[in-house]
Amino acid sequence: MPEIKVTPLGAGQDVGRSCILVSIGGKNIMLDCGMHMGYNDDRRFPDFSYITQNGRLTEFLDCVIISHFHLDHCGALPYMSEMVGYDGPIYMTHPTKAICPILLEDFRKITVDKKGETNFFTSQMIKDCMKKVIPLNLHQTVQVDDELEIKAYYAGHVLGAAMVHIKVGSESVVYTGDYNMTPDRHLGAAWIDKCRPDILISESTYATTIRDSKRCRERDFLKKVHESIERGGKVLIPVFALGRAQELCILLETFWERMNLKAPIYFSTGLTEKANHYYKLFITWTNQKIRKTFVQRNMFEFKHIKAFDRSYADNPGPMVVFATPGMLHAGQSLQIFKKWAGNEKNMVIMPGYCVQGTIGHKILNGQRKLEMEGRATVRKLSFTFTLTFFLLCNLDVKLQVEYMSFSAHADAKGIMQLIRMAEPRNMLLVHGEAVKMEFLKGKIEQEFSINCYMPANGETTTVTTNPSVPVDISLNLLKREMALGGPLPDPKKPRTMHGTLIMKENSLKLVSSEQALKELGLNEHQLRFTCRVQLQDPHSDPDTLHRIYTHLKSVLKGYTIQHLPDGTVMVESIVIKVSSSAEDPNTKVLLLSWSYQVTFLRC
Repeated sequence: MPEIKVTPLGAGQDVGRSCILVSIGGKNIMLDCGMHMGYNDDRRFPDFSYITQNGRLTEFLDCVIISHFHLDHCGALPYMSEMVGYDGPIYMTHPTKAICPILLEDFRKITVDKKGETNFFTSQMIKDCMKKVIPLNLHQTVQVDDELEIKAYYAGHVLGAAMVHIKVGSESVVYTGDYNMTPDRHLGAAWIDKCRPDILISESTYATTIRDSKRCRERDFLKKVHESIERGGKVLIPVFALGRAQELCILLETFWERMNLKAPIYFSTGLTEKANHYYKLFITWTNQKIRKTFVQRNMFEFKHIKAFDRSYADNPGPMVVFATPGMLHAGQSLQIFKKWAGNEKNMVIMPGYCVQGTIGHKILNGQRKLEMEGRATVRKLSFTFTLTFFLLCNLDVKLQVEYMSFSAHADAKGIMQLIRMAEPRNMLLVHGEAVKMEFLKGKIEQEFSINCYMPANGETTTVTTNPSVPVDISLNLLKREMALGGPLPDPKKPRTMHGTLIMKENSLKLVSSEQALKELGLNEHQLRFTCRVQLQDPHSDPDTLHRIYTHLKSVLKGYTIQHLPDGTVMVESIVIKVSSSAEDPNTKVLLLSWSYQVTFLRC
């Protein structure tokens, strides 16, 4: 039997470093190629030695598909393609192709230029990697080769995020990447066809969460920001450059306008301009409201939100700052956090999920003393050398820490909704915490009666498939079934249909026997069956036949029974003939003959 194999190299019972290997119909596909925000060593990138111990990856992979531009889904891409070695096609949507290299370069600058790491990809490697990218349009079927085809669907989450349907022959897999089943202020909800894949591979970041109403969350967020500003505090909101940042900026911009507030709101330098540019360029990926009002007013041109400069962090008085990245693991958000952490008036609001190992995760779990790493560089002018010292210092966290989920991931309710939408035969969970995944796995198996898997990193799940063969059914045959009182065809309730299966031009069709004879130019032949029954009777053959006829007339009152001149009795289309045995005249041999369609009579 054919089988599909799925092996997570990252995001198996873990959040971050998404990288899933799928083997289907003799094809090998890599789904996402991300980095882990919580590690700064070899664990940061997926372990590509699982694919091959030596040599390039090109000969082992048919294609790579990137679901969206977040670094935990694309951050290892230049490392994989340029340093490990991969020359094959890389597929992603147009917005992802545009934004991905910008975030990769920002990540490289922080890692190499600021932290001083050496074994890392270069700016040129990012450019060379992006030359291998083939952009995808939504709902466009792309033939990777003669057998492998892929199709992208809208996933919400962030600009350009896509779910992908992978098909080889009659076998198929859907990979969701990150998705959101609830529309927000700037993006629509995820959607997919009822494609009934063999396996649906879904993220499960919020596997046990059912979120409260979006309006309540927005009201609480605005209340906390307003209260902190009123008492003279500073509010830090760590975000990623595109996505939740725009969602919360729209929310605060509207609130500041309505309340006529004067406290400044800042956004990391350059990111506002970049965001505006890409939202203008890919306006068709936003929700209906923004598309409608875009001509009159660009929702991403903010009156109250200004570009941030590093020196502003030391300014007196209240302010709100959006700074990247979103998990406080590096960059400007971490620098501002260090400056503001010691003041009880200040507040940090974490609007999304934080991976284990990041500062964001630590403070959300109540840690109030943090060991921070710093770097000091000493240059000796009279000699050509530089000394770099890495220092550890303790930081007391006194500011208020709030978690308010504006994360654009599907919650448990949304995951169940997608299963109903796609109707998969099997389910596989990735990008989640093991305990929470286990709970959701039980719920899925209970509600949908399908197998649900949750492999760990490096663990392979094998699913045996039952390939379905598509068959066309003639309209006349359907009408005849309906005339006989049968129910209409329902894909959820298989039923038996009688007809003749013919193959013409490499396609199968179920038709009535009359139509099959006509289409194939054949003559009809009737097939009859005969059996012999012996009985003892001293009477002559005609008398025995007459006695059988009389008996049948008395017991089969609803049937047509005839005694024919040729010396046979006919019951409907069943023929009965009597003859004597050559050895013993008292032994009579009854010959019963009937056609294939006849239903047996009991008498």
